[in-house]
Amino acid sequence: MARRPPPTVHGMCIVDKPAGMTSHDVVGQLRKRFSERQIGHAGTLDPDATGVLVVAVGMATRLLQFATASTKTYLGEVVLGVETSTLDAAGEVVATHEMSAVTLADVKQVVEEHLLGEIDQIPPMVSALKVDGKRLHELAREGIEVERKPRRVTISRCDVSATSEAHVFAIEVECSAGTYIRSIADDIGRLLGGGAHLRALRRVSTGTFGVDRAEPPETCELLPVETIAESLARVDVSKDVAQKVSVGGLLPVWEGDGPWALYADDVLIAVYEAFRNGDAKPTVVLPTASQR
Repeated sequence: MARRPPPTVHGMCIVDKPAGMTSHDVVGQLRKRFSERQIGHAGTLDPDATGVLVVAVGMATRLLQFATASTKTYLGEVVLGVETSTLDAAGEVVATHEMSAVTLADVKQVVEEHLLGEIDQIPPMVSALKVDGKRLHELAREGIEVERKPRRVTISRCDVSATSEAHVFAIEVECSAGTYIRSIADDIGRLLGGGAHLRALRRVSTGTFGVDRAEPPETCELLPVETIAESLARVDVSKDVAQKVSVGGLLPVWEGDGPWALYADDVLIAVYEAFRNGDAKPTVVLPTASQR
């Protein structure tokens, strides 16, 4: 089998994903637009969800782990009284509950008492998480439900406000990567003695990348590779140190806890993390390291 040629286009895009497209659809569109196969994204958004999708192109895909692990912020609406098969508005109604007496204060109370800080969350069957090599949503479409292990997530903030609809409450959630907002909506309904589902989900930020910088996939700008590492502590190194970096050498740690983005001649060459005995080791060494 012929080896795929190395990527020739490098950078990242901050996409404002529209409703009706999967995250994979966005990647496919950008592959055609940039004529580049090596493209990936950080953090799947459901087809009906909109908002920030960080996409890496070429060598920037090696840095996606730092965007994927970032704190994320979402907006959405919790619809009380109606449960769906997918926990969101895309699913079929499976149960209804009389919850007209629930107030904004009631919703805020269950959030504050049960859904803030570190919590265990069971991934929904309609998620992209893989079990035994197959995505949960693929199993769900086949009518198969499997046991899912709870995952520890952190919800730093969950602000709740009223809307013009008495049974609908707006939420703004700041959380760790891997948090399912539809599960938060489902939990709110259950904790209030009934049921609920999520609608109008929008991701407004992934780490330092907000919707104010995002554009649709057909017009989004290809930003420099360095952009994806902008939240990391920057360290400028000499040519001699860059040569050590190019072969994966250990280096003395710098100030702070890391990870550190290493630059030579104002070009990103690697990302290092703390190792042991006061040393730092490379997590990613980019091809640019050998060009210094």
